[in-house]
Amino acid sequence: MNFYKTLKQPFFGSFMVKWRNPLTTEAQNHWEQVKVTSKSGGTIVGLFARTPQAKATIVLGHPMGKEAKGYFLKNGYTDLLRNNGYNVLIFDINGFGESTHGNFFYFEDITAISIKAKELTPQLKIGYHGVSLGAQWATISFADHLHCYDFAIVESAATTLEEFWIHFPVAYRVLKTIYVFTPRLRRKIQMVNRIKEAQRLQSILFIYSETDNWTTVSMGKRFRDNCPIKSELWTVPEAKHAMIIKSSHSEAYKQKILDYFNQESAELKNEHP
Repeated sequence: MNFYKTLKQPFFGSFMVKWRNPLTTEAQNHWEQVKVTSKSGGTIVGLFARTPQAKATIVLGHPMGKEAKGYFLKNGYTDLLRNNGYNVLIFDINGFGESTHGNFFYFEDITAISIKAKELTPQLKIGYHGVSLGAQWATISFADHLHCYDFAIVESAATTLEEFWIHFPVAYRVLKTIYVFTPRLRRKIQMVNRIKEAQRLQSILFIYSETDNWTTVSMGKRFRDNCPIKSELWTVPEAKHAMIIKSSHSEAYKQKILDYFNQESAELKNEHP
């Protein structure tokens, strides 16, 4: 997989670093490591924490960054969900954190970890919350009949790779060159079109910031308009990209997440006693 590691350098080179666990030794006792082989070719490594009498299991897909799955630990997502009755599974997309390198088909990692989540908690529904990188690739995973997600939050997701990477000239030029030689690949990973094939999910909640210039509200509207299942677009007036959790709207944001997961897990429980 050294070929893919090299190819990824213009895009993710500064973020593919050795992972550091931000949890204390005592806190680590509440988590168990999980591994799964993805069709991307990578070994996907995650951490799973159980909650007594859990309502559902929530899988969290991280944004681009050195923290990888640690993003959710550091920013309070895992505590929020566990304190409100959810099992939590966080994982590293291939090439990030503890996961080994695979190809660029990150959606395969998101599908693979959903199957693992279902194996761990077969009696519970599986929810997903992806942010930026972990959100945009999930929209393709949702088109895979093998995925096990019942409901999902897609936050700050780019509609196409071109629309995101155009803000980064070197990476954008590399992407355009790749597309010249692999035109079929471009069609396969056009997120805004692949969302039309979403299946199995009961609903999707799209979340965006009105001041995010990398992934704009207009992108969220396009996803919503192309989504074949029940969906909602919710926005905050101001927040940096992938940092709504740290914005002045943090409390409203966290309440929205909980309200959505509570409602969807309750609806599904009633439908499938």
